[in-house]
Amino acid sequence: MQRLIAFAKARKKWLKRGAACVVPLVLLVLMLSQTAFAQITYVITDGDQVVVHTTSASDPAAVLHEAGLQLGEEDTYTTQAGTEGTEITVRRGQIITIDNCGVQLQACSYGETLEELLTRLEVPMGTDYQVSLPLDTETYDGMHVSVEWVVEEEQTYTAEVPFETVYCDAPTLALGEEKVVTEGVPGEALYTDHVTYVNGEESQRENLKTEVTTEPVSRVVLRGTGEDLDGDKNQPIIGNGVIVLPSGEVLTYTHADQYWATAYTSWVEDCTGTTATGTQARVGAIAVDPTVIPYGTRMFIVTNDGEYVYGIATAEDCGGGIKGNHVDLFFNTVEECFQFGVRDCIIYFLGDAEWQGDTDWQE
Repeated sequence: MQRLIAFAKARKKWLKRGAACVVPLVLLVLMLSQTAFAQITYVITDGDQVVVHTTSASDPAAVLHEAGLQLGEEDTYTTQAGTEGTEITVRRGQIITIDNCGVQLQACSYGETLEELLTRLEVPMGTDYQVSLPLDTETYDGMHVSVEWVVEEEQTYTAEVPFETVYCDAPTLALGEEKVVTEGVPGEALYTDHVTYVNGEESQRENLKTEVTTEPVSRVVLRGTGEDLDGDKNQPIIGNGVIVLPSGEVLTYTHADQYWATAYTSWVEDCTGTTATGTQARVGAIAVDPTVIPYGTRMFIVTNDGEYVYGIATAEDCGGGIKGNHVDLFFNTVEECFQFGVRDCIIYFLGDAEWQGDTDWQE
């Protein structure tokens, strides 16, 4: 009996000692588990998206993965302590395509301005360069921008003025027969152009001024119609802008108009033989209304019925009864004046000519 009582006392003492050893061990395990499973709150900013994530992970990459945020090759992040926890800011890489004066390159940006990006890449942006977007534009993924080198200048140079080919129908030539009366001669002109170069290549040219220094001579070709093979070959052939005389001389006219014509001579009363401009009265010096046809104007005159080819004339005289579309043609004799009478005429204006007579009338 005494032996049983001693065993019980010994067992109780052993249990007390075991309990004293177990309690500190449990406390140690609890402390370690609390340290191992401590929760950290992260505030993650990814552009406009803000995610709050609590985890025991301490590696930001693992935290982002747990939060379901995937990073691309060009993406990065920064971390810092915040008031609500550790802050993680995701920086998404933006792929920017730049056409730099014809050479394409790609760059990665993280939301800087276009000017900051181009400055970082050492892309020129001086006064001779044009950027397709405003420099204060914030970069974005997929952005495309071009930088062009633009130079503008004025150029003055001489160049050939091509001649035209003018065809005149000739009734006295066989159908289809052609006869060259005048060979064409190119002219020359002084040109002033505004030229724009983009990236060293001409992109636009605008003519500012053209001054013809030598007029081109048209190539004049008679083209037979075969309508009057036996006709009068001493008649002028009048075509589009040209008059071919029987002598082969070619006159050019700017326009034509219809007038009515009378005739006069110096062998009548009140005719002095001197025109209003101080020149000698003669065939070819005609009277006009100078408010309609200025003095010095050269013309070629043919009656509508084709009976009279007065020919080349110059406006040198006037008369009290010569008004409007009325001209007075000079003839050598009174008989010629009566034969002519009053007729409708077509006047081909040969253009301005340098005046050779008395210039007192111009003052």
